[in-house]
Amino acid sequence: MKKQILFSAIAIVAIAFSAFTAKENQSTLSVNTAESKVTWLGKKVTGQHTGTIEIAVGKLEFNNDKLSGGSFEIDMNSIKNTDLESEEYNQKLVGHLKSDDFFGVAKYPKSTFTITNVRQKSANKYHVTGDITIKATTKSIEFPVEISMSGNKAVASASITIDRSEFDVRYGSGSFFDGLGDKMIYDDFTLDITLVANK
Repeated sequence: MKKQILFSAIAIVAIAFSAFTAKENQSTLSVNTAESKVTWLGKKVTGQHTGTIEIAVGKLEFNNDKLSGGSFEIDMNSIKNTDLESEEYNQKLVGHLKSDDFFGVAKYPKSTFTITNVRQKSANKYHVTGDITIKATTKSIEFPVEISMSGNKAVASASITIDRSEFDVRYGSGSFFDGLGDKMIYDDFTLDITLVANK
C-alpha cells in the first residue's frame, strides 16, 4: 500500500514537472508594429504599382525557440502608394483601392491572418499554413517563412502571393470580365512581410 502511494506521488510530481517544463519552453512575442513592414505589389497589363500597409497588432508563438504559431491584423485604412509621384494620381489610386471596387475599407477595415500549422524545414526556415481573411472571406494559404532570433527579438520574413478574386475583389479581373484589353488588372498580388517581435 505504501509503495502504491509512493509510486502515485512520484507519477504526480513527474506529470506536474513535465507540464511546468513545457510551459516554460513556450513563449509569445508581441509584434512591434513600428519596426514591422508590409509592402504590396499589384500588376496590370500596362505596368504595376507598389505601396505599403501597416500591421495593427500581432504575435508570434515559439516552443523551444521554434516557431509554433501566431497571428496578425492589418489596418486596411493604412494603404499607401509609393510609386506615383503625382499627389493627385497617388490619392486617386489609394482611394480606388479603399473603395468597394477593391477592398471596401469602410465596411472591412481589418484583414487578418492566423497560423494553423507550422512545419520546420531547417534551422531557421519553416513552411507555414494559415487562414487569411479579407472582406469577410477566409481562405487557407501556405508559404515559406524565415525566422532570425537574437536574444528576446525575432524577425520573421515572408513573401505571400494572394489571388484577390477569391476574396470578391474583382475589379478589372480577366477571370470575370471579357474585353478588358490593356485595362486588365492581374488577380495575383504580392505581400512582402517583415514582422519584428519582442518579448
